[in-house]
Amino acid sequence: MATTTGAFILLFAGTVTASASPIVGAPELTHNPLYKQGRLPMIACKAAKGTTKASTTRYLNKVVGCLNSAWRETIEDFVPAYVGVHAKVEGGVCLTGLQVSGSFAISCHGSIQVQLGSDWIKAKSDQAVLVEVTRAYAGVVQAQTGISEAWWALPAGDEEDGGEEQTHRFYLQADCLGGVSMKVLGRSAKDWKPLLTAETPKEYGRFNWDGKPANRLHWFEQGYRSQGPGACNTWKAPSSKVA
Repeated sequence: MATTTGAFILLFAGTVTASASPIVGAPELTHNPLYKQGRLPMIACKAAKGTTKASTTRYLNKVVGCLNSAWRETIEDFVPAYVGVHAKVEGGVCLTGLQVSGSFAISCHGSIQVQLGSDWIKAKSDQAVLVEVTRAYAGVVQAQTGISEAWWALPAGDEEDGGEEQTHRFYLQADCLGGVSMKVLGRSAKDWKPLLTAETPKEYGRFNWDGKPANRLHWFEQGYRSQGPGACNTWKAPSSKVA
């Protein structure tokens, strides 16, 4: 099972290079068995977020437990993710050194790493928090299916975009898988666009991982509508859909 996750790759995405266009010669990305899975079952997840540290911590553990139940049948040799909740994550995001001032959730070596601050604790609505947590869980799915490792192993080269397009494919796939999870949890919103960025730490602003906001919304909604990972094969999509 691959243990490399998007969290580790986060800071170094700019060093990965690969052909700009749909991927060829990497079946772990383009023909992963994950895409053959059907719709995930709906999960009755009775997770209620209060406005205390204790209640928010219980909420985060409950949500990830629900996601484990939802995804376990789609992944061979599935290993349940667990949640590590800290007031301050030492060593930065997944030991990359990137320090974040507010709350965040990220996949990190098979777990969901959470830095829990007052912004999430005091939030009366959990919608934006849940979008961030489900996107972090998408990193767990990518790691356990070999997608993270295969992306990291793409051949180096001197392409003009420095591998930017394939970085977009990886992170847009996480958005799509996050959309699947939101649908499975029975959550809805009139407008997903502001929620996709509401809880993203401002410190991530200097990185261009996701591409255009319109494409991010497209892939999230595609995963949400389909309720299954088969809709999330960004690796075969035309460049315009991952720009």
